[in-house]
Amino acid sequence: MSNTTYEVGVIICAAGKGARMGLDKNKVLLSLNDETVLEKSLRAFSLYSKEIVVTSSKEDFDEISKLCAPFNAKVVLGGATRFESVSNALDEINAPIVLIHDGARPFIDAQTIENCISDVKTYGSGICAIPSVDTISVVDERGYIRSTPDRNTLYQIQTPQGFFTENLKTAYREAVSDNDAVFTDDASVFAKYCGKPHISKGARKNIKITYVEDVKTSVVRCGFGIDTHAFGKEQDYIVLAGVKIPSQSGLIAHSDGDVLVHALMDALLSAAGLKDIGHYFPDTDDKWENADSMEMLKSVLELIRSQKLYVQNVSIAIQAEKPRLAKYIDDMKTALASALRIDATCVGITAGTNEGLGYVGEGKGITVNAYVLLNEIG
Repeated sequence: MSNTTYEVGVIICAAGKGARMGLDKNKVLLSLNDETVLEKSLRAFSLYSKEIVVTSSKEDFDEISKLCAPFNAKVVLGGATRFESVSNALDEINAPIVLIHDGARPFIDAQTIENCISDVKTYGSGICAIPSVDTISVVDERGYIRSTPDRNTLYQIQTPQGFFTENLKTAYREAVSDNDAVFTDDASVFAKYCGKPHISKGARKNIKITYVEDVKTSVVRCGFGIDTHAFGKEQDYIVLAGVKIPSQSGLIAHSDGDVLVHALMDALLSAAGLKDIGHYFPDTDDKWENADSMEMLKSVLELIRSQKLYVQNVSIAIQAEKPRLAKYIDDMKTALASALRIDATCVGITAGTNEGLGYVGEGKGITVNAYVLLNEIG
């Protein structure tokens, strides 16, 4: 291993953002126990290389530089795409072999790195990958399955991806002048301009952190919220999860009367140990008169995220004798999933009547119960 550290250079891509996780910062800066995601990747590769280059955005440059300093890793500005970032970093690599790794894959292990280096020496490239355990289908633009390749020939591509440095530099120089080419990883660049990339044995635990559920945490919080609004407003619709639904009359409220979102906001605030929506959006404040509740929800989510809490899933039960809601459920789920930045499969909404009993059964109002699960992420 002592010789390996001088023949291998490493590029760690860390110029991305946490958009798909709903984060307000780069996911490589998240804490996993006692280290950040990026530090875990740096520590793993520091055993194999004395030449580590990390790509960073302008916004994160200072913070990433501090994290890299103990590892003697050089930080360079990344580009708008992964391709541009790697292209910038390649100029700093002098070692004969280069490994490119996603900074958001902190669970990389020594055996996977060694497999990659060994395969570069033997085959000229080493692309860490694992056999696909799922059936993968090609789907057309209308959502129909076009074809289903033999699963035995399919692999899930990971990183690191290793190459002889000069070969990859040559490939990138060619790719820069090819305006029509689109590349999602280094193997695809190598494949177009150098030759067939060779698969290297990866590891199932070597996942790329992309969504909140990818980060295991021991801190989970649940919250419950309930709200009721009466019919009686002179309008021909109600609003639930931002979706307008035809109705004989509207719901009476200081805001737009979105009783579903109000219950959800209380559940979120409760899970975070904060005060209820009446504290943050008092009906004595003209600012919130006829306010869009989905905009109010954004404010609540900012409060939640300021405490490093992120929504894992929500479950909502609507009690309404009228109007009939079944055909609007999917639209409501889609709207909430977008607002909460979670997958629609993590949003559950059910609607039922009260069998003619009580104020709901008499059609005088609607009650919504909301449950949420939050995760704490560093």
